Amino acid sequence: MKSTLISALAVLAVLGSAAQAADRITGHHFATRSEAMAPHAMAATSQPLATQVALDIMRDGGNAIDAAIAANAVLGLTEPTGNGIGGDLYAIVWHAKTQKLYGLNASGRSPKSLSLEYFKQNGYDKIPARGVLPISVPGAVDGWFELHGKFGSKPMPEILQPAIDYARDGFPVTEVIAYYFERNAAVLANQPGFKEVFMKDGVPPQKGKRFRNPDLASTYEAIAKGGRDAFYKGEIARIIGDFVAEHGGFLSYDDLASHYSTWVDPVSTNYRGYDLWELPPNTQGIAAQQILNMLENYDIKSMGFDSPEYIHLFVEAKKLAFEDRAKYYSDPAFNDVPVEGLLDKEYARERAKLINPQRAGRAYEPGNPPTRGDTIYLTTADAEGNMVSLIQSNYRGMGSGITPTGLGFVLQNRGELFNLDPTHNNAFAPGKLPFHTIIPAFVTKDGKPWLSYGVMGGATQPQMHAQILINMIDFGMNLQEAGDAPRILHEGSSEPTGEIMTDGGVVYLENGFSAATRRQLVKMGHAVSEAVGPYGGYQAIMRDHDEKVYIGASESRKDGHAAGF
Repeated sequence: MKSTLISALAVLAVLGSAAQAADRITGHHFATRSEAMAPHAMAATSQPLATQVALDIMRDGGNAIDAAIAANAVLGLTEPTGNGIGGDLYAIVWHAKTQKLYGLNASGRSPKSLSLEYFKQNGYDKIPARGVLPISVPGAVDGWFELHGKFGSKPMPEILQPAIDYARDGFPVTEVIAYYFERNAAVLANQPGFKEVFMKDGVPPQKGKRFRNPDLASTYEAIAKGGRDAFYKGEIARIIGDFVAEHGGFLSYDDLASHYSTWVDPVSTNYRGYDLWELPPNTQGIAAQQILNMLENYDIKSMGFDSPEYIHLFVEAKKLAFEDRAKYYSDPAFNDVPVEGLLDKEYARERAKLINPQRAGRAYEPGNPPTRGDTIYLTTADAEGNMVSLIQSNYRGMGSGITPTGLGFVLQNRGELFNLDPTHNNAFAPGKLPFHTIIPAFVTKDGKPWLSYGVMGGATQPQMHAQILINMIDFGMNLQEAGDAPRILHEGSSEPTGEIMTDGGVVYLENGFSAATRRQLVKMGHAVSEAVGPYGGYQAIMRDHDEKVYIGASESRKDGHAAGF
């Protein structure tokens, strides 16, 4: 009787890992909800209040660009565990009037007064994750005003007012964000200024409790009134510079005053008839394209979603792409990054030949491409046909933890991603953009906008960019199912910060992949494990041109909300 009970429990455990608790009448067994659909406008963010603000802006005559800025401002308040105006921003915009994609790199540079020699002289073998040393110039606010100046329609004070109101009046903290507040507070509580804003009586904001941030409300009001210069050349910049200097850091008023964003041309690769657009380095977006270029050489559809053959090929292609990422991806102002060569189809075919279809690779060398001269993600779409793919982050959750007095936000720690080897493309240098993990994505089909999407989460992002498209194009999933499907995450490839892969890394598989597949992957030489939480956060909007409607999807693993009207 006892052995029978144990066997039954084992069966239930296996069944539980392969299915959701809810029994939906349609779609794949892992789908959590239907896609959202609407005829006029759509917003998908990681927080319901931000989604509703975006829709309100568009209902009131604003466009998708206005809505994206408004939603980002709300998220900086409601999800400071992943983003805020102390961080950087990237965006891809489909502009309906010109029928063209535009890319914005609104990332900030390292302090000009900090040198590589400083780290060497003080015994650092890598840049620390917290405190004043990894801080780089926050680019998000300049990114807002670049987007608004080029495409916006409503006045900026109206766009920022909802976030200001929520900051003053407060909002109830959601379960997932309360969890991340707890985790961040455990490591950041002693950083200057952090407790004063993000902890009360030594406790971070709790689920369901109303959290207010009047300092951030005042900062937003100053920006709304004074524009981007209020942040980069006014009192805010002086407070930041003085506070960082007081605590032994290097980011200065002059670093902020000299900051600028860059409009860039998105780059594309075609995957089975669909053009995936990403931003070029200093981001890691082209890693997703490199993965797809290699996998296009295989009949993935016939392998099936839950097959060791597909998962093995995906992981090996990821390893190869990430070795190139570690060597080449960096600030193009300091290096000649061979983007065209890295995306060359013949180069992808040659790289794919290195994959042993029966055995996991322990280590790969970077290729020689041909040369030719925690985070939030949101997307919005409006009635005119404009679509925005926007990602914004502090890095490592709440960044450096440094919270300048009276401003209500933390400063990012993107500088941690520099390499301290002076011969490396991503070596630290004054006034240089660090390698960046955050990437927005966009897909066109036959020259028309088809999909605006992204998946937040460090090195997870290019892996999930590729998986979302594979799920839809090869495995026939709908927009929501493509995000709900169990995810594959490989960790352990060489990193731009200097770590080298020598042991093949670890493959993390979400619940939903079969025990037989896991067992076969182990036999093929993969180290297979489980993890909770590192699989990213997904938002997406798709355009149905025949019906003239938008379809939205959002992340079921977090507080995601897609809605329209």
